[in-house]
Amino acid sequence: MTTTALTDKQQPLPSSSLKKKSYFARHWPIYSMIVPGLLFFVVFKYIPLAGSIIAFQDYNVFDGVFGSKFVGMKHFDNLFAYPEFYRVFKNTLLISFYQLLFGFPAPIALALLLNEVRKMMFKRTLQTVLYLPHFISWVIVGGLVINFLSPSTGLLNDVIKWFGGEPVFFMQEPDYFRSIIVISSIWKEVGWGTIIYLAAIAGINPDLYEAAEVDGAGKWRQTISITIPSILPTIMVMLLLRIGNILDLGFEQIYTLLNPLVTETGEVFDTYIYRVGLLGAQYSYTTAIGLFKSVIGFVLLIGANFISRRTTGNSIY
Repeated sequence: MTTTALTDKQQPLPSSSLKKKSYFARHWPIYSMIVPGLLFFVVFKYIPLAGSIIAFQDYNVFDGVFGSKFVGMKHFDNLFAYPEFYRVFKNTLLISFYQLLFGFPAPIALALLLNEVRKMMFKRTLQTVLYLPHFISWVIVGGLVINFLSPSTGLLNDVIKWFGGEPVFFMQEPDYFRSIIVISSIWKEVGWGTIIYLAAIAGINPDLYEAAEVDGAGKWRQTISITIPSILPTIMVMLLLRIGNILDLGFEQIYTLLNPLVTETGEVFDTYIYRVGLLGAQYSYTTAIGLFKSVIGFVLLIGANFISRRTTGNSIY
């Protein structure tokens, strides 16, 4: 009897390789859905990181990245030498803190209230009305805010005049600008922010509420003892993500409402980078600001994640 050796192509594959191959072959449509998301992050998030090198150069558009002079930490030294930088940094931190303090709990509270609505038709209508502002451009919202606060035709000043007061130039007063930013941001995004929390609430076991009712717990006690602890992991993850982007306020809202009279208290990093970097062509300096923002956000995220994991056991990694 003669035997012939199997060629490499004829060698049987290990069972683990066959299982892995068959698993991906059977589920390739699911994995293909990941491709657009991966491409988005690669093209718009990771590849642009290479351009951060210009923060360490005297970048010139004619010389390009490879021809511009390398200057090391020069722009970072200038960053902390300009008094204007500290004013912008202070404004960004204050507005971010106010939005975190008042804006972050708002969708949680609204989701808890919506969860208690039992008339489904009314609940769906209310949700639609609350979601709608999210889809409106900040340009339109900015126009609505300016008209609402107008000293001559604004509804708020009409109420003030009706009570015998003098019209207030809200949009020209630096002391009011941060409050206007925070309130308008909450109004626009609070409904959209409830989606995640309503989904988390929907996943709570109904048997817990039934057991609480048997024990005589009212709606308030059920909310405190069941609903909030059950959605706490979701709340912590959303809080950590919010802290990681604490210096990213968004350009559109601030730029739409900002005017020269309130620049002292209203200009933030996003508008400052636009004014100095794009309009002033100081690309290296503003890239250094962008790296500074990223480092601060990264440090805050790591620290907050560590504290959350130690205190609540919930974290994003």
